[in-house]
Amino acid sequence: MSRRLLLVGIGVGDPNHVTVQAVTALNAFDVLFVVEKGEQVDDLVAARREVLRRHRTPQAGPYRTVALPDPPRPWRTAPDYASAVRRWRAERRELWTRALGEHLAEGETGAFLVWGDPSLYESTLAVVQEVLADDAPDVSLDVLPGISSVHALTARHRIPLNRVGRTVQVTPARQLAEHGVPAGVDDVVVMLDAHATFASLPDPEAFDIYWGAYLGAPDELLVAGPLDAVADEIVRLRARVRQEKGWMFDTYLLRRR
Repeated sequence: MSRRLLLVGIGVGDPNHVTVQAVTALNAFDVLFVVEKGEQVDDLVAARREVLRRHRTPQAGPYRTVALPDPPRPWRTAPDYASAVRRWRAERRELWTRALGEHLAEGETGAFLVWGDPSLYESTLAVVQEVLADDAPDVSLDVLPGISSVHALTARHRIPLNRVGRTVQVTPARQLAEHGVPAGVDDVVVMLDAHATFASLPDPEAFDIYWGAYLGAPDELLVAGPLDAVADEIVRLRARVRQEKGWMFDTYLLRRR
């Protein structure tokens, strides 16, 4: 019998984001792999526990939990970003390969609960693909989509992601900081922005912003309006709640007027 691994998208904070397909998967695994990040906070752990409490039934039986300590993330200060990411992924791959070999037996199903959607700005899928390709070819992989922060954002602001005939770009803030909004692109979703890059764009009067933090959670925050009018408000709000909570998950859409 072969082994099986599930990557289950669980949405971005609301247990109701979990799809019916994901509920089936949450009742099918024997081993839960949990990546323990150095900056991981109680809120995120509690959210995952609530998903399992809400959707895994007693009939599914007990499961084992395997903690995977996450390597340090050196790219935040490393001069060579790409090289630092490759080293971090290689360290993850070594740890995860060992864990699959030691903790996932023949005929068993393992699972990762992935924040948002496994295919959008989430490294779990890329690392698992490398592990399975070279080190665990007998493990089959199923990826179950989840509600991403992008779709939660547009739904909460009650706007479409795209406009008719217009291009939408999804980009990390690093690219926005270095290159700005590309010519010919009218709608840009910005991910992983630790430095409020939107506030330093040279032409804020050209854009509206739709911003959201802790989407789907009870303490969700939303701000929308002309970028030149609300940028300072968002910067102050981000700073205050980040200090209070100790962490920040936010994303935003810049829409050219």
